[in-house]
Amino acid sequence: MKLTQRATIAAPIDRAWALVMDLQRAAACVPGVKGLTKIAPDRYGGSLPIQLGPVRLSLEGELIVSARDDAARCATLRADAKDARLGGSVRATIEIVLAEAAVGCELRVDGDVNIAGRIGEFGQPVIQRKADQLLRQMTDCLGRIAAS
Repeated sequence: MKLTQRATIAAPIDRAWALVMDLQRAAACVPGVKGLTKIAPDRYGGSLPIQLGPVRLSLEGELIVSARDDAARCATLRADAKDARLGGSVRATIEIVLAEAAVGCELRVDGDVNIAGRIGEFGQPVIQRKADQLLRQMTDCLGRIAAS
């Protein structure tokens, strides 16, 4: 499943990039993220409880910065998480790009998400809506913090 989100951040691009790449601080902008902790350079562990329809998931896993180019202001992240109760997993590759804009900068988040196990039974439209909602809330929050 492909996910795309765009947001304009009314802040200097360098300030916005520093915030986006401070993954522990940026994770606070994702509703529900619990305890994103650094376990090694460019490697973090954490959990994300998600409500999909009537079912509550608790995704536990890792977030890894697999590529980062500060000069070009782009990075690739890999997320691997499992829900032990339902027996499913999520694997995502997320590309983050920041570009100059007329006012501030534009944040682009593109994700390629693979869902395995019973989690996938919820159907792509339900999962897509939830993922879009989380990405939108995250980019809005990052914009507010970077602009302040």
